[in-house]
Amino acid sequence: MNPNTTDRRLPAAGKFQSKLCLDSSAQVDFGAVTHPGRVRQNNEDHYLVGRLGRSLEPLKSNMPEGQLPERLTEYGYGMLVADGMGGAAAGEVASRMAIKMLVDMIIDTAKWGRRIDEQEAEQLMERIEGYYMNIHSELVLQGEIDPSVTGMGTTLTLAYSFCADLLIAHVGDSRAYLMREGRLRQLTHDHTVAQRLADNGDIPQEEVEKHRLRHVLTNVLGGHSGPVVTQLEQFQLVDGDRLLLCSDGLTGMVNDATIEGVLTRTDSPQEAADKLLTLALDAGGTDNITIILARYRFPESSGTGV
Repeated sequence: MNPNTTDRRLPAAGKFQSKLCLDSSAQVDFGAVTHPGRVRQNNEDHYLVGRLGRSLEPLKSNMPEGQLPERLTEYGYGMLVADGMGGAAAGEVASRMAIKMLVDMIIDTAKWGRRIDEQEAEQLMERIEGYYMNIHSELVLQGEIDPSVTGMGTTLTLAYSFCADLLIAHVGDSRAYLMREGRLRQLTHDHTVAQRLADNGDIPQEEVEKHRLRHVLTNVLGGHSGPVVTQLEQFQLVDGDRLLLCSDGLTGMVNDATIEGVLTRTDSPQEAADKLLTLALDAGGTDNITIILARYRFPESSGTGV
């Protein structure tokens, strides 16, 4: 892959659906937890769960009855996990800066459309790719200005959903998973030396999770002055889907089969997140652990699926 290009593997079923998404179209419940783990004193992970929206509620008007909506509210949901790296407190600074910068850029440049079609989706992905590049450049610059944070960097995994449309943006090894009908599927691709070895056929895929280079990142925001590659993906959600975002403090301690089992047996997103945290801590908790879990309900209709 050309390191200057964006990884856009867009499945045909993942096309954005160009529909109006009212407040009753999607019901989303969240659970979230973060913990420094049992070994490290500092928590270099940061996360955010947020709801974006716009609304219209006529307060006074002489328009004929029925000509205006009584109330119109549209929501989108954003989830972010950033796992910082660097000496001393640099990792904390990098992950915190990445999330703050991304939120600031979204506020400053957000474009809210009544419908998301393929053209809107492409423009949205281009904006997010630009956001990631700006964050990368700023982290590198701050490392050059301040010797105490030289080399700081962070992973950054974003999930944005609008009605049944889902966009994933990803750099690093903080993962996004989709749980559907009892099956857990990884949506992101780890940017690590071990995964690159597997991609090149040098080691079997099943050896990646135990490889000594599984935590060495090949693609990160900040930390280096070279190019950064943003993985961008589109998907369609359906009723009952659950979305999991997590730092490698979870996946390094708890395998996918165990995560799948917890999500199968536990309906509450917060309860499931707490159980996964406990499992990671019981397994050693050698790294910071961050978990976000979202459960989607579409009472009126559902998407076409991934």
